[in-house]
Amino acid sequence: MEIACLDLEGVLIPEIWIGFADKTGIEELRATTRDIPDYDVLMRQRLGLLKEHQLGLPDIQEVIASMAPMEGAKEFIGWLKERFQVVILSDTFYEFSHPLMRQLDFPTLFCHRLIADESGAIVDYKLRQQDPKRQCVKAFHSLNFRVIASGDSYNDTTMLAEADVGILFKAPVKVIEEFPQFPAVESYDELKQQFCQASNRELSI
Repeated sequence: MEIACLDLEGVLIPEIWIGFADKTGIEELRATTRDIPDYDVLMRQRLGLLKEHQLGLPDIQEVIASMAPMEGAKEFIGWLKERFQVVILSDTFYEFSHPLMRQLDFPTLFCHRLIADESGAIVDYKLRQQDPKRQCVKAFHSLNFRVIASGDSYNDTTMLAEADVGILFKAPVKVIEEFPQFPAVESYDELKQQFCQASNRELSI
């Protein structure tokens, strides 16, 4: 019995904060866990920038509504769901994800919550738990599932290490160099091949 665990941003959808940075012109909002591995430091920076520029949840949701999954992502998820149980493990927020998850036919998503006040200003965030991606893989192992996982960034590496097989997808060169133990691929066809190899099954695209 196997579960496929995928990161969301950078694997199936574009980075939301980068899209918002492009829309607002606030260059500092382009930072992601590829740049700042400490998630709390990154989020505090983001919340500070939102407050400074008087931007709130509705502003971000407006940008998200215009976004689409990465090319080929929906087809890849459909292929994966036919062969594995699929769970998306993400450090995004439920308040962001709905429009994009609808376009992916709503695979199961575990992520976090944002805390906004009555005006829509984002005042804080609430993690589901610390190191949540790794903890999910540990929980799946306790249920006697074998886990194959894929992600693109620093905050995915504990998930990849905990999984039976971890695969980097479209990762930055510095992440690939720092974690050479994980195979690194650049396309969904290559990722399919890695999942089939990890599961000892024939590739049927």
